[in-house]
Amino acid sequence: MNKTFRYSTLVIACIVGISACGGSKPNQTKTAKPLTAADAKEFVDNAQKELKELQYPAAQAEWAYQTYIIDDTAAVAAYLSEKLTSRASELAKESAKFNDIEVDADTRRKLTLMRNSLIMPAPSDAEKSARLSTIGSELGGMYGSGKYCRNDDECFRLTEMSNIMAEKRDPELLLEMWQGWRQVSPPMKDLFVEQASLANEGAQELGLKDVSELWRGSYDMPAKDFGNELDRLWGQVKPFYDALHCHVRAELGEQYGTDVVPQDKPIPAHLLGNMWAQTWGNVYDIVKPKQELNVIDVTKALETHDYDEIKMVKQAESFFSSLGFEPLPETFWERSQFSQPADRDVVCHASAWNVDSKDDLRIKMCIQKTGEEFSVIHHELGHNYYQRAYNTLPLLYQGSANDGFHEAIGDTIALSITPKYLKQIGLTDTIPDESNDIGMLLKLALDKIAFVPFGLLVDQWRWKVFSGEITPEQYNTAWWELREKYQGVMAPVERPSDAFDPGAKYHVPANTPYTRYFLAHILQFQFHKSLCEIAGDQGPVHRCSIYGSKEAGAALNNMLEMGKSAQWQDALKTLTGKDQMDATAILDYFAPLKSWLDEQNSQRQCGW
Repeated sequence: MNKTFRYSTLVIACIVGISACGGSKPNQTKTAKPLTAADAKEFVDNAQKELKELQYPAAQAEWAYQTYIIDDTAAVAAYLSEKLTSRASELAKESAKFNDIEVDADTRRKLTLMRNSLIMPAPSDAEKSARLSTIGSELGGMYGSGKYCRNDDECFRLTEMSNIMAEKRDPELLLEMWQGWRQVSPPMKDLFVEQASLANEGAQELGLKDVSELWRGSYDMPAKDFGNELDRLWGQVKPFYDALHCHVRAELGEQYGTDVVPQDKPIPAHLLGNMWAQTWGNVYDIVKPKQELNVIDVTKALETHDYDEIKMVKQAESFFSSLGFEPLPETFWERSQFSQPADRDVVCHASAWNVDSKDDLRIKMCIQKTGEEFSVIHHELGHNYYQRAYNTLPLLYQGSANDGFHEAIGDTIALSITPKYLKQIGLTDTIPDESNDIGMLLKLALDKIAFVPFGLLVDQWRWKVFSGEITPEQYNTAWWELREKYQGVMAPVERPSDAFDPGAKYHVPANTPYTRYFLAHILQFQFHKSLCEIAGDQGPVHRCSIYGSKEAGAALNNMLEMGKSAQWQDALKTLTGKDQMDATAILDYFAPLKSWLDEQNSQRQCGW
């Protein structure tokens, strides 16, 4: 997950071009000066300076809190976060005064971004603004310090529970862990309801209906059109997902029995190897092809070659270096969190940071020495290299073309973690021939394709919550209706009326928009296909690695350096030659697997 801070927290008494400082003199008539394009430009310039100055301590405070969860760090982070959010909201509201002023394209884009970059806009009322920030910190703390205890002496953190979900095959134990983690989230519900109400109030002060309109309107197109675009992309992927779902359900039915996994219903969520059933790679051993396949075990290879957490990160850095990018700064190695501290609570969810919007790059992870985490590290460094590529742009342009781009970059690099790459870096001695590709493609699809509908539905739920279409009483019911509709996944047991299962997913209490991950899963394959063509790779796109290609690296950097200075359609065209997102690159990548799945499913009942 990308972590950036765009706004400062200083509340100043006046903004040049918007209001005068101080009152008028006695017996003088105060006349309003018409606003001009020059006023708008001056407003934007001053706003960026103000925001840039104070976002640094806000970021430092948030880093301290997430890597050392105690009351004091929570209080400081909440205080600075409140100032940050409230000031950003004030500036966004003031920027609306220039809506009808004719300005140059650069200034207009910055004014638009000033509004659309808000995530949870604060109300003008100082008390409500402070409350909104406090709720955010409380929700983050609940999640970060959450644990499930069987008794006073035996407690499990999320990392431990996730490992059990990934490795064990006892359905009763899996159900215990699944239910146990969801005990963390019910206390969040009332806070979440209050938070949504306050943020909606802030959005309405921006002239919007609610927060959902703000989130959906941040993609260089009307909010309604963006929803249609998501439907179009999902429609391209759905037939492939349905085939994967059918195969996985059938194999899980053989493993656990069709009384546990009915063949005409959604799959029980606790059996898919992941706490949220968002990726299914951990059940590969159950659903893999019956024929003997030579699939490289990256986890075992890391162990065999004595990879520790630092060496894993160093290797990911070397991939970017091979493309022509400069090494990470020394401070990255001094300040990042690479493992779970033994003496304190931290937020382990992986994230990448540019704390000072210059070169204070960091990642925050509790790295497990697995092949999956090896890919995650590449993903997080993708954020860091993106952050550094645009760090000379004006503050409001320091971001990805759209938020899906940021998530896609590291995953694009991870698609090059092919047998060819693993051989180049010495993690394997041989490259399996193409007869083994079905196994590799299936394992990847269990993560990439299985995720796509989950990546779509999280914000489908939140947009309806923010709009009021889903009421607090319906939160959990609506959550599982969407999960069954899009994923074909169901709760393994009836959920209690006070459950708040969405809160068991980090991005909900953290208020991180989730559509970015859906878009990233589309874009990464589109990026990868184009980069492979630029690198001159002549083989199947799923066997391509751009490792070592300076040409591919230069093309990638040309897009990264644009930041948010242009619409995402223009940035996309810079790399791919097309200005529309296109999921057909996924179908090209997985074409051999789709044929294989169709053969496996020929006598099965598919759908739910």
